[in-house]
Amino acid sequence: MPSLKDIRLRIKSVQTTQQTTKAMKMVAASKLRRAQDMILALRPYARKQQELLQHIVQGAELTVESPYLEVRPVRRRLIVLITSNRGLCGGFNSGIYKHLQVEAQDRFGGLESPANLYAAVGRKGYETLSKLRLPLWVDENIDLFSGLSFARVQETAQQIMRGFVAGQWDEVWLYYNQFKNVATQVRTGERLLPVRFETPPGDGGLAIDYIFEPNQAGIVTQLMPQILQVQFYRAILESNASEHGARMVAMDNATENASELIRELRLSYNKARQAAITKEILEIVAGANALAG
Repeated sequence: MPSLKDIRLRIKSVQTTQQTTKAMKMVAASKLRRAQDMILALRPYARKQQELLQHIVQGAELTVESPYLEVRPVRRRLIVLITSNRGLCGGFNSGIYKHLQVEAQDRFGGLESPANLYAAVGRKGYETLSKLRLPLWVDENIDLFSGLSFARVQETAQQIMRGFVAGQWDEVWLYYNQFKNVATQVRTGERLLPVRFETPPGDGGLAIDYIFEPNQAGIVTQLMPQILQVQFYRAILESNASEHGARMVAMDNATENASELIRELRLSYNKARQAAITKEILEIVAGANALAG
């Protein structure tokens, strides 16, 4: 049985850890507010951009040609895994990797399919892919979360888009955690390239009469790269907000667990202290009886 000193030291250690988890929860909550504001502001813009492009491409009589719409046999596929740079966020990173693992088996013939090429946005994803020795597009972590901005994300998006146009890969998929609320993240896998629309032509009121100025092809040429960059940026912001939400919940749970552990340790301490006092009293009584007898 541990001594009273050992129990006191353990209580002090758990209290110190609890203070740390409380501070981390407050920091995560502060970052979450900013990240949540960013993604909630971007979502309507990104959605409306995509709808506009869909109306133009599917609702017009002319055939629109764009390298980003080209569907070709998949000889090479780029899969972008978006995780966090740091841990202590529950199952945030392991969850999206497991989701990729399951979908890769169903869609791509497994993680180790020769057609798959990987890119890791976030250090945790890079460590996982490196440990499995999966082929990487760039042999380093693509860190977009340190000083997160559209300009930095845009540069990476442009590199991915240039690779698609040049034929380095025939498909681009994004795997990330979509932010739903503080406690919930939706593991998401979506195709970025080639651009494909879920709604078929003429369905759901897509027939809108547009007047194209200067022309339809020019508008699509200008819009398509911008929309793809915004969609990639949205995925990064979704993952960023999800990470802070997951860390906030994880630190809150850790704080509650520390409180429960402290209660149990204090109960053990009081029991051990009471047992020690009782033992001393018995020894005193026994000694007094021996002297009197």
